[in-house]
Amino acid sequence: MNKAKAAEIFKRLKIQRPEPVTELEYQDEFTLLVAIVLSAQATDKSVNKATPALFKAAPTPQKMAALGEDKIREFIKTIGLYNAKAKNVYALSKMLIEKFGGKIPATREELEILPGVGRKTANVFLNNARGEATMGVDTNIFRVSNRTHLTHAKNPRQTEEQLLKITPPEYLLHAHHWLLLHGRYTCVARQPRCYECVIVDLCEFKDKNL
Repeated sequence: MNKAKAAEIFKRLKIQRPEPVTELEYQDEFTLLVAIVLSAQATDKSVNKATPALFKAAPTPQKMAALGEDKIREFIKTIGLYNAKAKNVYALSKMLIEKFGGKIPATREELEILPGVGRKTANVFLNNARGEATMGVDTNIFRVSNRTHLTHAKNPRQTEEQLLKITPPEYLLHAHHWLLLHGRYTCVARQPRCYECVIVDLCEFKDKNL
């Protein structure tokens, strides 16, 4: 896809959602990071149902570590992969205290040291918490980018790199959210709602559901 067409795609997605924000509920940087870790391979809705009680009980790394893995597990047992996630949230909280003085680190490289935090999670955090123009590629973004032919990538890292090249600078800050929400509500996995899509004439997907 050429850059002019890509620019028009992001222009329309911006008109549709001028100020997109994460649908995860959080209070500060720590609770945002935990919520993103919990959202891996789970819906934001399922995370938002579990986190109010968890964050009330443990709104800081210190209180989360004191809560312990078993109690964290009880709070999040309705979320997919809760055993592994409880272990990661506990270990993440301990590392924040021991290695970073209870503060969230500043760089993606440091964030990726934390248990349960990969490149995508770090990118999503930096975009939402710090306003950095990162591209956190989840399953929605991977699907939308390759289906529309914004990218031709075999994995999330390639998708990220190609999106960063083709997305005009003025759209980079919110591009991640536009693509994610478009994939969540319109360009869905099984039967994309092409008949209500604002970029249907620009999309290069051959099997449109019109």
